[in-house]
Amino acid sequence: MLTNAEEGLDKGNWQISSDQLKVKDHVFSIEQKVLHGGKQEGSKILTIHSKDGLTITLSPTRGMNLLRIEGFGSRMGWDSPVKEVVNPAFINLESRNGLGWLEGFNEMMVRCGYEWTGHPVTADGQIYTLHGKAGNTPASRVEVEVADSAPYEIRIRGLVKESTFKKADLQTLTELRYVPGSNSFSLHDVLTNHADYPHDYQIIYHSNFGTPILEEGARFLAPMSSISPFNDYAKSGLKTWQTYQGPTKDFDEMVFNIQPLADENHQTLAAVVNKAGDKGASIQFDTRQLPVLTLWKNTDTIKQGYVTGIEPGTSYAYPVTIEREQKRVKQLQPGASAQFDLTYTLLHDSAQVAAVEQKIAQIQGDNKVAENETPIAKE
Repeated sequence: MLTNAEEGLDKGNWQISSDQLKVKDHVFSIEQKVLHGGKQEGSKILTIHSKDGLTITLSPTRGMNLLRIEGFGSRMGWDSPVKEVVNPAFINLESRNGLGWLEGFNEMMVRCGYEWTGHPVTADGQIYTLHGKAGNTPASRVEVEVADSAPYEIRIRGLVKESTFKKADLQTLTELRYVPGSNSFSLHDVLTNHADYPHDYQIIYHSNFGTPILEEGARFLAPMSSISPFNDYAKSGLKTWQTYQGPTKDFDEMVFNIQPLADENHQTLAAVVNKAGDKGASIQFDTRQLPVLTLWKNTDTIKQGYVTGIEPGTSYAYPVTIEREQKRVKQLQPGASAQFDLTYTLLHDSAQVAAVEQKIAQIQGDNKVAENETPIAKE
């Protein structure tokens, strides 16, 4: 147990290694650091380092968000102008008319939710700020578990509470699982409504990739029944949704709404791969849990933030008011839970990329992709 708010426990700087655990098969370490200076004062990062696998860095201070994943000569993540791991204490989510979330945004994966998500909007007597609060909520409990027998799976759990008097008591037990030496990890999150009343929820797993995977000629892959532009600006990119430009000044961003297809077990895959087809990243998810997919293309300049987002979710990124109208907002009854399971894989050779392409092609089958030119909503 590294953190337990109920007991006033916080281990601060902490480390354990495979040597200390007397594990001989793999060399790995798990380390927590408390950061200092600037707006990251007091932020904590927790890093799994597997000598022959991945280095996974997450932040308990920032909702157990994943900061970056590195290994096998590649990475998942991107280069944001935000360089520090910003402590949420220094962020006003309501600034810039609800865009304060952007002041800390630099992660490889942010949980956007759970009380609400999407673009900001003022309604119901409040500001629904950009992408909710979970990603800027420090975990109330953090624990690390290492299995005592092969393959020595590492589990990191964090409890993120969205509890407000008279409003909500949504609590999410996040869990990351990683087997040392492997090129993939999985997330298993359980959202529970602890209140005595039903409550709406939304979630988008905002997963972000830059260089070396993203480049001119990189490709986006996913099985789908339909794709449409998020807004009028994205219409011009509809015919080229499968490919990416290099860094392009004034490109800004284009977003596309996707209805994914899945296999007989409700599993689907989405991926981004480089031009040569020997590097990439894939996300596997369950369409019963996360029925929609958002593609975010932010191929602006390197300094501005050259990045693409692959975003499985319960909702698209429209304001909660639109998502409610279009019946994509879910609801949890008192005491009820919802689970979300995703697997991320860092693809680092052409055989791995080809295997993902083949699996996506199998799920797509003979289904034609409907490219619908009209956005499904207007903000």
